[in-house]
Amino acid sequence: MPPGKVVVLGGGVVGLNAAIIALGMQADVWVLEKSVDRMRELEIALDGRVTLAMSNRLQVEEVLPDADMVIGAVLIPGAVAPRLVTREMLSLMRPGSVLVDVAIDQGGCFETSHATTHDDPVFEVDGIVHYCVANMPGAVPVTSTKALTNVTLPYVEEIAEKGLSRAIDEDPALAKGVNTLAGKLTYRAVAEAHGLPYTPLEDAGRALVGQS
Repeated sequence: MPPGKVVVLGGGVVGLNAAIIALGMQADVWVLEKSVDRMRELEIALDGRVTLAMSNRLQVEEVLPDADMVIGAVLIPGAVAPRLVTREMLSLMRPGSVLVDVAIDQGGCFETSHATTHDDPVFEVDGIVHYCVANMPGAVPVTSTKALTNVTLPYVEEIAEKGLSRAIDEDPALAKGVNTLAGKLTYRAVAEAHGLPYTPLEDAGRALVGQS
């Protein structure tokens, strides 16, 4: 049998690792990405073993007919994921093909996606199998918990040592992770996704100092 064709939508951390696993299974791997600079990085990281293509509607429609699996790995931090595969596009795919929506925690990047669980992970729409488990790392709970703890504990220790306001002021990386502060929504993408008022972090920080 010829190798299966795996299409990865998005070349970020998730997309890169999905491509690596698919390559390890001897698949014919395509990665669709919008950033030319990122595509150059992927070309080097994956040693030219995948087909890289610019991500747009036309390209998605061209790769769907012979794709055995499409992995939606698109992430816009804090915002609702863009819908890259519509229900109409499912008619382009072969029955039994698989859609894996890693972006389901942020709404999903397939129009026909809805969140599932590890107990009941898949469903079919128009003959296409969908895997849309929210909290996919929950399949390996010990490993995922240790991984999350390892990267978040330094921030917890920093806040404990310096206090919240000073820690945010002195650590730009920590500041980027602040979603709410002093009762204000300080992450623009989240505010826009939910139609809520947005307050710049600096303004909310001054309010926090005033409260203290």
